[in-house]
Amino acid sequence: MNRRHFFRNGTLTALGAAILSPYESIKAAQWDRVRKNKKAKNIIMLVSDGMSTGTLNMTDLYLDRKTGKGSNWLQLYKENKVSRALMDMASASSIVTDSAAASSSWGGGARIRNGGINIGVNGEPHLPIWQKFKMAGKKAGCVTTVPITHATPAGFCINQKSRNDQALIAEKYLEQGFDLLMGGGNNYFSTEKRKDKKDMYQAFMEKGYHVVQNRNEMLMAPNNKPLLGVFTDNGLPYTKDRESNRELLESVPTLAEMTQKAINALKEHQEGFVLQVEAGKVDWAAHGNDIAGLIYDQVAFDDAIKVAIDFAERDTETLVIITTDHGNANPGVIYGSNANQQFDSIQNYKHTNEWILNGIGKETSPNQVRERVEYANGFGLSNEDAKLLLSYYDTLNREEGLYNPKSLPFRVLAEIQKKHNSVGWISMHHSADYVELALFGPGNHLLKPFIKNTDLHYLMLEAAEVENTF
Repeated sequence: MNRRHFFRNGTLTALGAAILSPYESIKAAQWDRVRKNKKAKNIIMLVSDGMSTGTLNMTDLYLDRKTGKGSNWLQLYKENKVSRALMDMASASSIVTDSAAASSSWGGGARIRNGGINIGVNGEPHLPIWQKFKMAGKKAGCVTTVPITHATPAGFCINQKSRNDQALIAEKYLEQGFDLLMGGGNNYFSTEKRKDKKDMYQAFMEKGYHVVQNRNEMLMAPNNKPLLGVFTDNGLPYTKDRESNRELLESVPTLAEMTQKAINALKEHQEGFVLQVEAGKVDWAAHGNDIAGLIYDQVAFDDAIKVAIDFAERDTETLVIITTDHGNANPGVIYGSNANQQFDSIQNYKHTNEWILNGIGKETSPNQVRERVEYANGFGLSNEDAKLLLSYYDTLNREEGLYNPKSLPFRVLAEIQKKHNSVGWISMHHSADYVELALFGPGNHLLKPFIKNTDLHYLMLEAAEVENTF
């Protein structure tokens, strides 16, 4: 590694600052040289999957109007603590990426077609970055609110022709021996759920892993053994639904709690660690135009940002990366005379749209629909809107959508809610946004204002001074 690269801009920075204050400029220049000469022993990469810029904006507005303090993410911008860029997330097959190709661009350093994981356009495998860091002696882990075998964590860890073969991805995790894996996905580990009846929990335990399946077990797990935590069959419950259910509060950890546990389990390793943290349900909520799912899970992600930044500020050897892999549905607050008050009504929501719609069936009456929506959202539904929602429970009139296996009328409910919360959506699908990217800690000076997704792969290697020779 040519360390002169780290000093490239030091002289110009010092000269510019000297115009204002010679003494302060000397201190700033000295700190700048120290910062740029320090490698990242650890890397924590936080990804809010499917987070459009409107999601980031609305969550900051929500927090500011509710608590008087905005999001931790934007506070980093306001305090000028991070380097910031826009990132082009296109895949090899489309300007609109899916999560597998997006994560693979960071994980394997190459753009691939949507649907695969670190398999190039000509069928060639690209070695995933967490394997590179493992070979360099670091511990490596992933945390998510969707199945741990889902596309985003898998993109940092393994090669797979199709993202959909999550049972095989679980097996490949075991082969590679990653040090920490936590999220949902019991369907791909349990002998009762897997089609091949393999008991992946037993296989992990035989390889020395400590396996946990609820919040208390996770909190009490030792930090000196590899850790597998699987808390639900599929994705974890939405934050707002978890907050409204005592049983879920006790059994399912938050993303921030998982992040803190992961840091505690990895931080003592002499050679350092790399950790990916994903708010995967933000993407699922966007696909469903589910505003309570979206904002409250983004708030949960923001809590995880604070955990990572607090550790990095104390540690001083940790690079924190904060980003998203693509936009989704592009929601935003729509202008109107009552926009402020209507948007503020979301502060009082008790449940997500997923909870509302899963509690309705053919046998439900319009009055029961109205009661359910009023309990969850706090507004009165018209009889016409109640009947419209019910009409979608007729098998001849179904709504399609990704992560909507029951064909529930998510879009219809979101359009009804817009009249009461002033939030609009452009679609239920991914979009070709240039995404927000923020870096804190050693190596953040390597970030340019506009980069390709694949550039981030090599930036992480350079920041940690790990040669790309594997």
